Order: sequence, then structure tokens, then C-alpha cells
Amino acid sequence: MTVSPSPALDLTQDVASLTAELMDIQSVSGNEQRIADAVEAALRTLPHLEVVRDGDSIIARTMLGRSERVILAGHLDTVPLPTVEGSRGTVPSSWDGDVLYGRGATDMKGGVAVQLALAAGLAEPSRDVTFVFYDHEEVEASLSGLGRLQDSHPQWLQADFAVLLEPTNGTVEGGCNGTMRFHASTAGRAAHSARAWMGENAIHAAAEILTRLRDHEPATVTVEGLDYRESLNAVKIWGGTAGNVIPDAATVEINYRFAPDKSIDEADAYVRNLLAGFDLVRTDAAAGARPGLDQPAAASFVAVVGEEPKPKYGWTDVARFSALGIPAVNFGPGDALLAHTDNEHVRAQDIRDCLAALRTWLS
Repeated sequence: MTVSPSPALDLTQDVASLTAELMDIQSVSGNEQRIADAVEAALRTLPHLEVVRDGDSIIARTMLGRSERVILAGHLDTVPLPTVEGSRGTVPSSWDGDVLYGRGATDMKGGVAVQLALAAGLAEPSRDVTFVFYDHEEVEASLSGLGRLQDSHPQWLQADFAVLLEPTNGTVEGGCNGTMRFHASTAGRAAHSARAWMGENAIHAAAEILTRLRDHEPATVTVEGLDYRESLNAVKIWGGTAGNVIPDAATVEINYRFAPDKSIDEADAYVRNLLAGFDLVRTDAAAGARPGLDQPAAASFVAVVGEEPKPKYGWTDVARFSALGIPAVNFGPGDALLAHTDNEHVRAQDIRDCLAALRTWLS
């Protein structure tokens, strides 16, 4: 397949207009080459940056010998385009007054535009800065461009603090909850439903799992001054073979969102204790991230933003930085609740405000 040439990006234009240009480059996960080409080409025109590319991920950094180094990170890909005719959260972008509509408006080409504007406009920042643009965030973790960079260019990802420019409505969101999933299974004995007494109903046996989950009271855990709300829920259930057969097997899928004070092993033990007596198989897990707001770089950043930090309930790639020993926060333009929607949009001023806060902090 021939990939059409990438447009030349003007990194000095209004950051909201730059966001629209980025949105107009369709970059659904797996199709990031054109936008990666455009970003790389723009960064290589900046003599104050060192640049390296790995697949469709790009890293650029200053090398000024500052006492601190910070990472500004964002992903280049988006979720698939809407399938509903007339949806505004698609490509190309469109304006309605000061509001920019289209896929990636909040998640997260506004954040990427801010990164690029800072890369071009701050040749002598007060801290050394590493800009990370990566592919394959919106798909399974094994494909993550950021994960690949951790393996292939670990020396480029050394820093004292990281900011992930995911949408937060311009408020610092520290760290993130961890997440894990289990399959809880029950076994029975198949029989004709007209002679149900000859069998054992595995779906009925799963009722106790659901009862324990229903009655469970999720904790709110304070970590470094932020209150992380946990949740433990059944998210899927299946079993049975036919409408006239007593089911001999049933499975409940469970998702646990746990505060960043717990390790994966501790969270696993918590669920197994609650559901003792049932067969549990953990199917995936990702650790959370402590906010690190007590670090000097984080404290100065929060002071510049000027709003009370909040916890991040969902899992984000700040956890990857935390695993490297780098405190990290989420901070970016737009409302996260609009991400992935058919009405995805962002206010131009929100993008400009995000840029202004980061520029002040780094100047």
C-alpha cells in the first residue's frame, strides 16, 4: 500500500490550528506512519534537539546540562473513526466557533500539538526536556510504542519527572489506579432441563460470586494526599450450551481497579481473599502509579497550574514511567469524557492554556 506524503507542519502557528492539522492526518492505531513522518520531519528542523526514531515513535531531547530533566509524552494514534453517519468526531476536523471537532481532538492531538509547540518555542528551557511521541497506545499493551521504546532506547527515557498530556481539563491528575482482570469459574453437571434434578447448575453456582461482588464496599485510599477510589465489578458472564440443557460450566469476568498503594501481588491477594473457594484465573494486570507530587519538579509544576491536583482513576501510561522510577502526572487539554466519542471536541482556548502553563513552568 502506498502511503501518501505527510504534510509539512508549521510548529510556530497557533497551537489550536496546529491541533487541527494533526487531526487531519488520519492515524488510527496501526496507521501512524504519516503522522510520525510529519512529526519527525518537523522536529529535525530544530537544531537544539537530538532526535531518534523507532518504528512510528519519535523521541527528541535538549542536552543543556540542566540539573533536572522532564519528559513530556503523548501518543500519536487514535481509536477508529465513528461509523455513524454525520458524526462530528471524525477526520477531517471541523470548527464550530472556538470549538474544534474531530477524532483525536481530546485524545490526544491537542496534547501532541502542545508538545510540538514547546519543542519549537523553547530552545533554552529551564529544565532539560525529552519529548516522546509514540504509536499504538489505543490497542493491547503488548503493541505499545512506549513499551517498545523502554526496551530499545532506555537511555533516552531517563528523567526526574514526566508529564503525560492526556486530557484532564487542564488539571493535574496524579498517578493512576492499577487494573487487573480475573475469570471466576464454576462447574456443574449437565442434564436435560426437564430433569434438572439430575444435574448441577453451574450458572446458579455463580450467584455467590455475584453476591460477594455486589456486597463488596470499594475502598477509597489516600496516597500522597490524593484519594483514589477503587472498584471491583463483574463485567461479563457466560455459560450454558442450549435452552434445554442444565449448564455444566459458567464464568464471570471481574475487573479490579486498585489504588496505587498496592502492588499487583497485593491486589491479586485481595481479590482471591474476597472470592475464596472459587477457581480464579488472572487474565491480565497492570500496576498503578504513585503521583510523586512531593518531588520538586512536580511541586513546582502544580504551583504553576494553580489548581488542586486530582487522582487519576483510570489506568494511563504514567504507570510505565512509574515502573521506571519516574514520578509522573497526567495534564492536558480537553475533557477525558469526550475521548473516543462520536462528538469528540476541544475548545481552542483550553489547548492554548495548557501550552501557556507548561511554557511558564519550563521557562
